[in-house]
Amino acid sequence: MPELPEVETVVRTLAPRLAGRRIVKVITASRKGWTESVQALAGRRIRGVSRYGKYIVLALDRGVGAIHLGMTGRLVAGGTVGPHTRAVLVLDRGRVVFDDVRQFGSMRWLEHAPEGLGPDALEIPGEEFVRRLAGRRGRIKALLLNQRFVRGVGNIYADESLFRARIHPLAKAGRLSRRRALRLHEAIVAVLSEAVAKGGSTVSDYVDADGRPGWFQLEHSVYQRTGEPCVVCGAPIRRILVAQRSTHYCPLCQFR
Repeated sequence: MPELPEVETVVRTLAPRLAGRRIVKVITASRKGWTESVQALAGRRIRGVSRYGKYIVLALDRGVGAIHLGMTGRLVAGGTVGPHTRAVLVLDRGRVVFDDVRQFGSMRWLEHAPEGLGPDALEIPGEEFVRRLAGRRGRIKALLLNQRFVRGVGNIYADESLFRARIHPLAKAGRLSRRRALRLHEAIVAVLSEAVAKGGSTVSDYVDADGRPGWFQLEHSVYQRTGEPCVVCGAPIRRILVAQRSTHYCPLCQFR
């Protein structure tokens, strides 16, 4: 699933192409639940493009367009229409094609920008991160996936951040010392920033708005490396389930 770095990369590559453009019409494949809403984008002028957690937000002359890529969504400027195309934004100059193989993504018009999630993972100060951990009874990996705790982190970057901070994914969130919590915060910011710089991670369908894959997957230390040697100690990387998500960690480098 595209996470903060992938969505941020799409926003950065899409914004120069969309700012000031008008959406002439919207062509959609039949999909109950969002076809009618997405049609409300037609006729609107795009003032800018930004990110809210994992949402791509089109600021319009009235309301906003909220796009969530789901697990396999791709938003490509000037893209080719194919069997997995769910929507096409026809602009006064050019077009944007939304493909989604598994159809978990969405595109809709909203009166106001999305809200109600936690602070952005790249913007939350370290001390606030520590305060938000206090009293939490759940496992740290599950908490990092909770978008109401912090927004933008998903499975890939939770695994990579926990490894870099040397924290076991099953560690109790509320029992982390202040020192370890700050180290985790630092790891999250560093991992996400590095991933954005490398255009995100392409492990499935993800490409940016220009159709280019990311490269951060070449830097993954644990994610989807089950059985391979740890880059630090050489121990085989293990895989478990946390919050019904595949979770990868080093049994020697990461402790509770």
